[in-house]
Amino acid sequence: MVSIDDVAREAGVSTATVSRTLSGKNNVSASTRARVEAAVKSLGYSVSASASNLASGRTRTIGVIVPFLDRWFFTVILGGIAAALSREGYDITLYHVAGDTAHRRDILDGFLRRRRVDGIIAVSIELDERETDGLLSLGIPVIAVGGPNPRIPTLSVDDVQLARLATEHLLTLGHERLAHIGADPDFDLDFHIPTRRWQGFLQALADAGISPPPTHYEPADFTVEGGYQAAKQLLGRPGARPTAIFAASDEMAIGAILAARDLGFRVPEDMSVVGIDGHELGGFFQLTTVDQFPARQGEHAAAAILDQLGTDRPLIQRREDSPYELIVRGSTARPSTMRDDG
Repeated sequence: MVSIDDVAREAGVSTATVSRTLSGKNNVSASTRARVEAAVKSLGYSVSASASNLASGRTRTIGVIVPFLDRWFFTVILGGIAAALSREGYDITLYHVAGDTAHRRDILDGFLRRRRVDGIIAVSIELDERETDGLLSLGIPVIAVGGPNPRIPTLSVDDVQLARLATEHLLTLGHERLAHIGADPDFDLDFHIPTRRWQGFLQALADAGISPPPTHYEPADFTVEGGYQAAKQLLGRPGARPTAIFAASDEMAIGAILAARDLGFRVPEDMSVVGIDGHELGGFFQLTTVDQFPARQGEHAAAAILDQLGTDRPLIQRREDSPYELIVRGSTARPSTMRDDG
């Protein structure tokens, strides 16, 4: 078995220099680094992960805290984090913080204090002052996705503005009878994302001089089935039906498309539908959406945590808003009466 001593002899340097080179230290000249890397390749040397971690004092593992494991959005963010970290030789330890207060406390006060991770990424977890104090006291980098948290570098999406953009798209097309599928209280948890998207919807309508009736709001659970049932309620009530639905997630918007079709409405000829997220099934259903690029959010969070580990400064200095984009597809169009009028 090739040892670090063999690499040092082949490269003509000390074992300490080989160790510094392989651990990514900056105090190694370019020519020396090239000789060490050539020796490693020539001899087929493989670094012992356990020995390297022991020497560096690092685990090469990042802890990721999430509130849900069975939601598309969190799965995609985790995928982005995992892909970015694995490219740099880091693993993930996943911590699922459920709604149970005692379990959440066990995770944040117990497991994380075992110091088995080099840094922490908290995804859509609203940390109170005590929890923030506890994480910062660990002395390791902490990055938040979703926010705000003024004490932790945060990568955020402005959910009010996302909702305004989706609603303004429908208004620009000429829709005036708009409905919204939001969330019931059980799903309006950390950072109150559904509430913020409802606020953006109302703000855009108010700016257009429109006051929606109470019957044009229906709560659901951020699933396709939930969106389907909510849309059936909205479209089956007596009175003037809405000509467009803005759903607070793409999965609920897909459910709304399916419900409209089952009730005999054509999308978009009779009913326009728009969502938020950038779901992978959006293209299949020709769904107009505001894409918030969740995989890219995960990759950016991973880059930020690695940057802190490498340079002791945050890539995200305080709070950074993530990009988003309106993707117009075939689920939205002008109201049929306007098309008939030319």
